[in-house]
Amino acid sequence: MGIGKKSKNISEIAEGKTKESVGRAVGNERLEGKGRAQKVKGKVKQVVEKGKDTFRH
Repeated sequence: MGIGKKSKNISEIAEGKTKESVGRAVGNERLEGKGRAQKVKGKVKQVVEKGKDTFRH
């Protein structure tokens, strides 16, 4: 996995966690849901990239 893609996926996961936490803190279910979805999206992308690396080597 390229460094750029890895850092982008990690930052997406972190941003999702932040949105989820803020949404929970202020009682905004929509923001909390968006954060949870973004976090999952980043994790899925990371798994896909790791899978690509496995088949390349």
